Amino acid sequence: MRTLFFACMLMIWLVAAFAWRSGHQSQLIPGSLPDKELNPYLIDHMQSKRAKRALPLADEPDDTPVPSQEGDAADLPTCLLCVCLTGSVYCEEVSPDMTNVPTLPKETAYLYARFNKIKKIHTKDFADIVTLKRIDLSGNSISEIEDGAFSKLTMLEELSLADNKLVKLPMLPNKLVSFNANYNQLKTRGVKANAFKKLTRLANLYMAENLLEAIPFIPESVRILHLQNNNITEVNINTFCRGNDTYFLRPSLTQVRLDGNPVVLSKYPDSFTCMNVLPIGQYR
Repeated sequence: MRTLFFACMLMIWLVAAFAWRSGHQSQLIPGSLPDKELNPYLIDHMQSKRAKRALPLADEPDDTPVPSQEGDAADLPTCLLCVCLTGSVYCEEVSPDMTNVPTLPKETAYLYARFNKIKKIHTKDFADIVTLKRIDLSGNSISEIEDGAFSKLTMLEELSLADNKLVKLPMLPNKLVSFNANYNQLKTRGVKANAFKKLTRLANLYMAENLLEAIPFIPESVRILHLQNNNITEVNINTFCRGNDTYFLRPSLTQVRLDGNPVVLSKYPDSFTCMNVLPIGQYR
């Protein structure tokens, strides 16, 4: 019995010793014990390996991301508020309210800034963005545009200022193909006599729902002309045709809307002889 007792005690001791030895060895993981309990050589070895992991090798590139120094930082807020795609910026119904034309990324070709609270267009707003081909500022509160605001936009083909508060038109780029100023407060005195004279590529001209008393000069290139719901009271023989040239024709003009104006078109039968179609409007 005594022999069995000692044998059992010996077995328990051996198992405990083995467990202690295994646990002790498992704790000798680099960094798991205070450095003072490790062999000095092992401490130096581990510190050297840590340093190598922390620093790139001399002959290897450092992949650590570095903040970019390129680009215009002023562009970042615009592209956070708006949607910026390649060459296009969409700033529609921006919140908080957008009251000025945003700073545009370089090489912007298309700007859609509709339905905001923009009040004025300054010369500097587009001064550096000469690549613009289309600008749509419909549905804002624009009441003033500085004369040189669009003067440098030699590539601009489409401009919409519809549904604003304009009382005066600025100088327009010569290469415009489509111009929309519907739903403003334009009177004839706010439109210069030569406002459209140099626009030899203008095809679509929309100036409906304004306060115009007379029809401005219309370039021969115009195909669609909307002047409905103004205060136009007369049409003279030189408005569309030429009184001194009975052979002059205007075949490109395919749609003219003068409905909603006080003018009675039947009073001016000689004013439309050069056209292929008669204007839409009041004839009696």
